[in-house]
Order: sequence, then C-alpha cells, then structure tokens
Amino acid sequence: MRGYLASSIGVTCAAVLTLPFALPATEAGPGERGPSAGTAGPGTADTRATSAAGPVAEQAVPGETQSLPLVPLTGPRGGTAPEQGLKPQDVRSFSLVGVVWDDPGAELRGSVQIRTRATGTGRWSGWQDVETHNSDHGPDPETAESRSSRVRGSTAPLWVGDSDGIEVRVRAADAPKAGTTRAPMLPDGLRVALVDPGAESQPGATTQNSHTAASAPQSGGGAPADTPGAGAPSDTPGAGASADAPGAGSATSAPNADLAPPNAMEIPALSKAATEEALNKATLEASDGSEGRAGPYIGPRPRIVTRHGWGADEGLREGGFIYTDSVKVAFVHHTASGNNYSCSQAPSVIRSIYRYHVVSSGWRDIGYNFLVDKCGNIYEGRAGGVAKPVMGAHTLGFNSNSTGIAVLGSYGSVDPPSAAVDALAELAAWKLGLYGLDPRGKTYLESAGGNLYPKGTNVRLNVISGHRDGFATECPGRLLYGKLGLVRSIAARLQGR
Repeated sequence: MRGYLASSIGVTCAAVLTLPFALPATEAGPGERGPSAGTAGPGTADTRATSAAGPVAEQAVPGETQSLPLVPLTGPRGGTAPEQGLKPQDVRSFSLVGVVWDDPGAELRGSVQIRTRATGTGRWSGWQDVETHNSDHGPDPETAESRSSRVRGSTAPLWVGDSDGIEVRVRAADAPKAGTTRAPMLPDGLRVALVDPGAESQPGATTQNSHTAASAPQSGGGAPADTPGAGAPSDTPGAGASADAPGAGSATSAPNADLAPPNAMEIPALSKAATEEALNKATLEASDGSEGRAGPYIGPRPRIVTRHGWGADEGLREGGFIYTDSVKVAFVHHTASGNNYSCSQAPSVIRSIYRYHVVSSGWRDIGYNFLVDKCGNIYEGRAGGVAKPVMGAHTLGFNSNSTGIAVLGSYGSVDPPSAAVDALAELAAWKLGLYGLDPRGKTYLESAGGNLYPKGTNVRLNVISGHRDGFATECPGRLLYGKLGLVRSIAARLQGR
C-alpha cells in the first residue's frame, strides 16, 4: 500500500466529551448493525471495556466507534456523487479514522482525504491522505469470514491522535476504468469510522522492548527507550460477555498455555538453548517418545506482548479460533496508518486497528497474526496462539498456510527503524523455525484467488515474502520491502544456519 504520513498531533488520554449538540451514532459490534445512514442525533456508545497496556485508571474510558454517513459535496442531492464527504464537524474523541462502504467487492477508485482537530489545542491539521487500496487485505474468497454479511469495503486506517473534530472529502477518479468510457463513481454507503481505542497506559509504565541478551539487534541500530507499559490491565469482560464466554480473556490465552500463564501480559523471551530445549520437548511429546528433534534450526523466542498485554477487548471478536494446516510463508506488511505515534501509544494504535477491522470492516478479528512497532516490540495479533498456524486476514488469496506480520506505520517513503527490522527477523527466525523453515528458502502456496494469481495457481514464493509478492499492491511499502533481504539473512543467522 502507499505509505502516507499523518501530520503530527498531540495525543492525550482519550476522554468522552460532553457536548451541547447532537453527536454521531456509534457503530455496532459483531452480529449487530449500527444506526441506519439516515440516523441523526446522539448514538449509544459501545461500552465494552477496552483495557490499556499499562495500569488502568479508576474509571477507564471504553473504546467506541462513531460511524457517520458521508453526503454529496457536489452534484445532485441523493444517490452517488463524484464527491462526498463531511463539512467540519464536532464529534466525540477519537484517534484513528477510516472510510467504509457497503459492498466489500466494490473498489473505491479515487482519493480520500481528512482533516482533524486536535483535542485540547483546537488546532486543525492539514489535509491528510488515507490509503484507499485496501482490498488486498482481508479474508480469502469463499471462506466463511469473507461471506459474512457484516463484511464491508474499507480504506486503510489512519492514526491521527486524540481528536474531536473531523472534515472529510472523497473524490472519484477522473480517469475512466480501463476498457470503459465512463468515469468511475463512488461506492454506495460511504461512511467515516472514527475509532476511540479506550484508555491509554498510565504515564511512566514502561518495559523492555523485545531485544534481549538472548536476541540482540543485528542490523546495527538500537531500539529507542520508549516502550509500551507493562502494568496489569482490567480483566473485566466486555458488556454482554462472561468470564467463560467465547472470546473472554481466559479462553483467548489458553492456546498460549505452554508459553505463559493465563492472562499473562507478555510471553517472555528465551535464549536459543532454552528455545531448542522447549522445541525438542514438544517434539518428543508429540511423537512416540523414542527420540527428540536434535539440533533444530530455530531462533531464540523473542518477547511477545500478548493480546491481554495490549488490552484487546475480547468481547469484540468472534468466538473460537480458525487454523490452517501449517505455516510455509511469512508475509510482511505495513499498516499504512502513519508514523506519528510513540511506542508507548502502540497498544492504543493496535486496539484501534483491531476495532476498525472487526467493527467497521466486519472481519472476525484483527487481520494480522503479529504486529511490530517502531521500537521493535512484538505483539500477538489474531487470537489462537502465537506458536500455532492461525488463519489471518492479511494477504488476500494466501491466508492459508501463512502468517502475517505488520509493522505499525507507513514505509513507502520513510525507512523502517532498524529496531523494527531486527524484530521482524527475530520473530521470523522463531516462528518459521517451529515449522522447520529456512528464512532464505523458497516454497509453494496455492492461490485462493486475487488480482495477481488466479485461484488454484501454485505460486513459488520466498519463505519471507512481502505482501506485494502475493497481490498487486504497494504494501509493505517500497523501503520496508527493500529490507526483506536483510531480514532473511538475520533470521537465518539467528537460526544457526
């Protein structure tokens, strides 16, 4: 995807504003529909509690999604117009924005730009571009997840920081679609989604990043000291959920039971020797017990912040987990959500993306299997267990037998930090080692259908590939894609190859 930078906006703890005028409706979660496009007046906030990655304030602010229908800005009123949007409007606090529409199969051919007003200062940003080419993400065709009636078309999300005002303009492209003489129109049901991630971490609550003595940076750069908080977030299930209900925190942590205690904030790093010992033990237990796996090529397990650690509201996602047969490829992505976040805010960015993927885009869970921030911290993504072959929604057509790793930010014109590159290599060395894969190797995956390879095509791919290798897209950004050779080399060295 094309990488765009959000303009710098000060970020404070999210707060619900009491305003003397009607506010936009909020969007419903899975299995529910929000107010119709014509609804006016205040909506009922989604009050499911969203934990922070650090100690939670006594009255933690829950996350919510405001959903506002766009209106024609030019042309006749009613129906599809070549330009739609919103005039400057006061809204409740939000930090991430995206645009969605009714038909997930429809493409938004044109541009999306937004301006936001920073909470506290009242200053409006300049116009910021939102990446419209997002159809390359999502569940594979003909899967239950893709067939859900809740799935919508959507842009990439953009992190803007704590804001309380929004202006939007969506313009159809002037050039006609190839093979036609008619200029493209805009998709039906355009809405802007404004996401509040919920309570921020308490100031000063920080932890080490993923680089440890067992797994030191290899690409020549150290990670900044700005790392996510490590306090104990609330374990209160969301509204309508019970502690033992599908999607509750204890059930979500169960697939990681061999790696960390229930509801642990993080899965700790292991040395290479300890990682090999753990793998040998697991292999022995899975076999007839006669012999273990001697000298496996696997990198030391890095520290991974769990879903509980970044404050996932498990009441949002669909219950249960979906697995594929194995992991044969690691696809690298960027989130195209902008680079103007601090690493202490990364859990909030992830909670926002999670909510946008589930509530606004209609997916069953966050699309990525793992996320990495600019300081090199690694985060568990889609639920199901970090060591397991969890099916994600990250590389359309190739979600089976793969894992998706997204670096938070936009890396089309900005170099990825060395700490993030190191973390990618460390995660790949461990995750791919679990499945006996050489990070420098090649393999084959069968396409489930996409714009680059038709359904059923057996495609030869690098074991560590960029998103653009499986789909015609700019993701993971030109400059991050250019680092993948280095990632493969470091990962292979960490495996002892």
